[in-house]
Amino acid sequence: MANTQAFCTQAKADLMNGLHAFGASVIRAATTKDAYKAALYLVSATRGAADTIYSVTGEVSGTGYTAGGVAVTTGTAPSTTGTTAFFTPSASIVYTTVTLATAFDAVLIYNDTSATKLALSVHTFGSQTITAGTLTLTMPVNDATTGLVRIA
Repeated sequence: MANTQAFCTQAKADLMNGLHAFGASVIRAATTKDAYKAALYLVSATRGAADTIYSVTGEVSGTGYTAGGVAVTTGTAPSTTGTTAFFTPSASIVYTTVTLATAFDAVLIYNDTSATKLALSVHTFGSQTITAGTLTLTMPVNDATTGLVRIA
């Protein structure tokens, strides 16, 4: 089975239960937003809608890559236009000076603040390898049509 792009099914319920905070929140007696990370996965992994938490199974490994991935910059608060809510990280996701010799094609964004590392979404792209280079995942425009995470 292959990686498939999806907003994780359990994340939808997690949102309704107040388990993700992309902006300042008082719901959980905290006024700070959650920290999110982005982990890369091998072409042979099976990440997708059924993911519930971050897992090392199928995650890439290589020089300069740390298990768990890199921090996602969440400087922009979620917003709405019409009936669509959306959120996009405020900066590209960058893995610097890495060598990942085995093909990878997916990134899992997950809530690093939560004790269980709740999965949010899986995003796929063309199969890649990289040797002593920088991988940059450029974020789309933060709007109701192209935002990285959209709920309509």
